[in-house]
Amino acid sequence: MPHHWTADDLFTFLTEQAGLPPEDHPADLDVTFEDIGLDSLAYLQLSAEVADRFGVELPGEMPPGFTLNQILATVNDALGAPEPV
Repeated sequence: MPHHWTADDLFTFLTEQAGLPPEDHPADLDVTFEDIGLDSLAYLQLSAEVADRFGVELPGEMPPGFTLNQILATVNDALGAPEPV
């Protein structure tokens, strides 16, 4: 099992599974799904992927203002991964 989930891993998922074009990847992870044009269905897909891959449960419904940075932190905190440098 991976010990750390990276922004690149998240963007790979968002591109391959949620249809986010690579040119629309944000430079700043303090954005929400809505900010990058993704909906709650994409979040549900991500939640299922995270649960299957890592055994980590994200909130059942996307919390208002839940950023990509917070998603990564939630997964990595549950995995006990150190903060990236």
